[in-house]
Amino acid sequence: MPRVYPGFQHRKGWHVSFLVSDLQTSLRKHLTFASEQKIVVLAERGNAELNLENRAAIQHGIAIGRGGFYLNLTDEQYRRLK
Repeated sequence: MPRVYPGFQHRKGWHVSFLVSDLQTSLRKHLTFASEQKIVVLAERGNAELNLENRAAIQHGIAIGRGGFYLNLTDEQYRRLK
């Protein structure tokens, strides 16, 4: 399963950019969300490990306006990001 890191930041909306697991190589796809809830939905749909600690980290990132987490994507999801 491909693993990617979506980093998010709040700047007149929630901007999300994606890095491959080395955290240096950027993927071309960028997303913008109006609601912070969409970041949680992204984590759920992307098979992020959403234990209590990771959920708290995502919520903390939302509270301070920036953060990130790892997704475990299917091959099809990864292909659509590239």
